[in-house]
Amino acid sequence: MVMKCLAIDDEPRALKVLGNYIEKVPYLELSGNFREALKALDYLQINTVDLIFLDINMPDLTGLQFLKSLIHKPLVIFTTAYSEYAVESYDFDAVDFLLKPIEFDRFLKATNRALKQFQLIHQLERSDISNSKSEERGKHTVLIKSGSETHQIKIEDIQYVEGAGNYVTFVTRDKKIMSLLTMKDVMDILPSQQFHRVHKSYIVGLKHIRLIERHHLEVRDKKIPIGRLYKESFLKAFR
Repeated sequence: MVMKCLAIDDEPRALKVLGNYIEKVPYLELSGNFREALKALDYLQINTVDLIFLDINMPDLTGLQFLKSLIHKPLVIFTTAYSEYAVESYDFDAVDFLLKPIEFDRFLKATNRALKQFQLIHQLERSDISNSKSEERGKHTVLIKSGSETHQIKIEDIQYVEGAGNYVTFVTRDKKIMSLLTMKDVMDILPSQQFHRVHKSYIVGLKHIRLIERHHLEVRDKKIPIGRLYKESFLKAFR
């Protein structure tokens, strides 16, 4: 299981150290690094990450102010040269607090702690979905956990599901819901007679398909590719 992470620090040298450390850890993947917190906020408007290495003392927007502004908060490891921030940072449920200069063994201890929390969150979300499937069997809705929220959505409203890394996005008639699930988890949740996987990254609601061409299909205005490995079984299910 790989955690996508960001490094945010106004000091270039600190970013370089974090980047070198992240590269050494197999379960970490650096999605980006930023010297300006506001640019990191823009990035998170359209991208998701699992872990942020966040400097506290930055110009314009401090690390604590940055974290307060996030609607969906990933796991956070604070980094700073000022130990007096430690107590305040733990009010934000931070995974850990790293004091600069950061030694690699201390960095590794913090990321191991983050990985355990990440795995636990993933297990709990899968358990919640499994329980909701049992409770909702024979009904017409499913419960989907997204961050700290749980959404009840009508199965018939789900048009397609798109996977990206450790996350999937349920696309309905009027909203999109992101959840920490695998595509296999989704296929276990949704009724197989109504949904079919057509690509490694897409599951579609059969009733919502309006056009099928040789290499893609259309759901509403979305063109969805049909993967070679899924094409035969999909066409059989659609017929």
